[in-house]
Amino acid sequence: MGLQASLILSVSHLIQLVSKPIGQPATIAQLFAGLLLGPSCLSQIKAINVYFFQTSSADYYEVMAFFGRISFLFLIGLELDVCFLKRQLHAACTIAYGGALPCLVFAGAVSYPFFGYYARHPGSPDHLSAFVLLLMILVADSASPLAVRMAAELNLVTCDFGRLAVGSALINDMSCLLFAVIVGNILDDQPYSIWLWILSLTVTGVVSLSLRNLANWLNNNMINTSSTRNNYKYLRNAPLACVVLIIVLTAGICEIMGENSILASFLLGVMFPRQGKTARTLSVKLSYAVYTFLLPIYFGYIGFQVDLSVVSWGLKDVIGILTILLLCAGGKIVGTLAACHRLKIPIKKAIVLALLLNLKGHFVLLTLRKTKTRMLHDWDDEFFNLMLVTLVMNSLISGMVVAFVVSRDSMTFGYRPVALEWQSPDHQSELRVLACVHGPRHVPSLVRLIGGLSWSKEVPVAAYLMHVIEFLPKKRRTADYYYNNNNNSNKTLLYHQLEDDELSDDDGGTAGNLQDVLEINEAVDSFVAETGIFVHLINAVSPPASIFEDVCKGAEDVRALIMILPFHKHQRIDGKMESGKEGLRTTNQRVLRHAPCTVAILVDRGLPMARPPSSSSSSYSSQAAALLGMQHVAVLFFGGPDDREALSFSKHIGMHHHASLAVIRFVLARELYSSSSSSSSRHGVDHPVMSTHVRINISYEDHEDPQYRHDPHESKEEEEQQQVLMAMPSRGADHDDEADNAFLEDFYNRYVRTGKVGYVEKHVSNGAQTVAALRDIGDMYQLFIVGKGTGQRDSPLTTGLTDWEECPELGTVGDLLASSEFDTDTSVLVIQQRRPLTD
Repeated sequence: MGLQASLILSVSHLIQLVSKPIGQPATIAQLFAGLLLGPSCLSQIKAINVYFFQTSSADYYEVMAFFGRISFLFLIGLELDVCFLKRQLHAACTIAYGGALPCLVFAGAVSYPFFGYYARHPGSPDHLSAFVLLLMILVADSASPLAVRMAAELNLVTCDFGRLAVGSALINDMSCLLFAVIVGNILDDQPYSIWLWILSLTVTGVVSLSLRNLANWLNNNMINTSSTRNNYKYLRNAPLACVVLIIVLTAGICEIMGENSILASFLLGVMFPRQGKTARTLSVKLSYAVYTFLLPIYFGYIGFQVDLSVVSWGLKDVIGILTILLLCAGGKIVGTLAACHRLKIPIKKAIVLALLLNLKGHFVLLTLRKTKTRMLHDWDDEFFNLMLVTLVMNSLISGMVVAFVVSRDSMTFGYRPVALEWQSPDHQSELRVLACVHGPRHVPSLVRLIGGLSWSKEVPVAAYLMHVIEFLPKKRRTADYYYNNNNNSNKTLLYHQLEDDELSDDDGGTAGNLQDVLEINEAVDSFVAETGIFVHLINAVSPPASIFEDVCKGAEDVRALIMILPFHKHQRIDGKMESGKEGLRTTNQRVLRHAPCTVAILVDRGLPMARPPSSSSSSYSSQAAALLGMQHVAVLFFGGPDDREALSFSKHIGMHHHASLAVIRFVLARELYSSSSSSSSRHGVDHPVMSTHVRINISYEDHEDPQYRHDPHESKEEEEQQQVLMAMPSRGADHDDEADNAFLEDFYNRYVRTGKVGYVEKHVSNGAQTVAALRDIGDMYQLFIVGKGTGQRDSPLTTGLTDWEECPELGTVGDLLASSEFDTDTSVLVIQQRRPLTD
């Protein structure tokens, strides 16, 4: 039967080559492949029919579908964003049940005439109730495997809309499954059936807890006996086989009990620990096998069961097919539109969401087959064939429409990053961060920075760590490889073609050997275990000249709002900055020019790290704060879009309960005086000359320095006067100044007046005073955040600073702070706001 499976795979790939240019995903191609090779088309030819429909073919396809179903459902549970589903549980349930409710009503309304058409004993009330319940389940169900795969192939799972669709489909599918189990037990009139179902859930729960303990043990104690290394990126085959065998046996036990294994497989994946090498190995190994071999056969088998030749295509059948199609699509669209209107989701997204939930899959086929076995003598056999044909046609039509709409409307469903300036941490908007590393040196500070951003479960951070690997040739030196070779010439292989055992520490490079990979994974695993902040690991393997393209493409794929790149220099033990990997600076410069979102460059001088709390009952925020190390962070604000973006980014750190954030605004003193003098002469009033000393206007609770504390006895009139002061223009009336003042006024009222963030104004007259002010505060903070500031070159605040500028990609102030002459241990984060697409 391997040749039959190979033919299904080949045909599905050929159809995908034709359908991909018109925007159709592989799922639709696989359904069409099964339809083409099934009894509806090519299998009507006798030779092909004999080839495909052998004596054991049905059992073979069922076994393949079983393995595909449990593997895919386990992967869905393993990769499900549980935190997002918890936050959006109300919205997902509203859409899932809102879309199903009209389907149930419409199906109940038309079930009586349908029962009269297709029942052999229409007078039996028991048969009528069973028919009504069956039709309700078939029409209301949403195939979560199909919806998840469609969303993944259309690149929707990284956006809120796509994850909401996946969550709604899962809730609908599992609810219909439970409803079908309850209905089946009632119709069978067997009291012990419900106890079997409860027993299967109990077995699933016990196995899930056992798998969690086993996975944690494997993460911490698994040692490879073939080497002296005690740390590996992936599990070896033996322990991996044990984990997979436990999953398959659990699903098989549920099937033996007469229950569906869909729910068991999904729950095993949801409860499986996501951190560590065990989950990483399962995700990588199972994904390749499932998506390449099992799913094409699984989806192809759905189309393979359709037999259009058994439908007479008379008026009765045509009316039945159209009625079922209208019930499915109409009910989903009406209910989903109503639910989305309540949730304020745009109508175009609501329609696509309804069509995704309208997909039908293997569960309805199993339900039809099980019902047909029980009630074949009571219902017309034509009804089952008609329903099978209609439901598969419904999935094909809905899937093609969804793919067409999503691929044609990139403005609604595509990647459209928004500058951080226009977002607020006060709202439940997810901060999507892509951090790039070229070696283990960059990992610790980047993950600590991510820990500082994760200040609340209600405002989460979706963190992605991209390991950039240069596409360089490596030489295989394993003795076994040359055992049968007579010559001594080395065969040149690429890094990603080498096995783990063939990589050594002396292969050269900082990112192309096994030790780097192991250290990066170990650092991320430790971070996830200590903080509970999950970090997705991805790899980018490309030649040095095109690394920036993969980085920008990775940002688009994960829909990042900000990319964080490591600086090409690192601090030596004597405090001087030394250049690192060759070509890293060029990559950063190209990313800054072509980035689709906001970009930050981290000049790492070693962010402090405290020991994590030892108590197992420590809260989420305490663990994240421990990793942050009680940092003092300062934002240097000179004005312009980049500085506003830097200030917007810093708000995520400032909201952290264990972080001290101070905003230091540099104001040109003489312009402030000129503005005051001109205002005085216009009104005929003499004002005293304002001096150039540092003026502080702070409200920050529980700060170490008394000058940062908010005066509780301050009158309301004084507070209002300070609020008006923030709205006064200080450097002219151009567009950037107006935007700066409006932004700072909102920031001051929102964060400073409430005691969350400190605020300082330093009045300087030239670049020399700016440098002096920066040196004075150089040792007060562990992290400076500053905008790249494209307009800083022309500002009197930075006069003369460009004369010794070494790294223009950091901007004038960022280059000064990152230079070896600026003797400090403070790290610097330089931020460039997303440039318009026309640039």
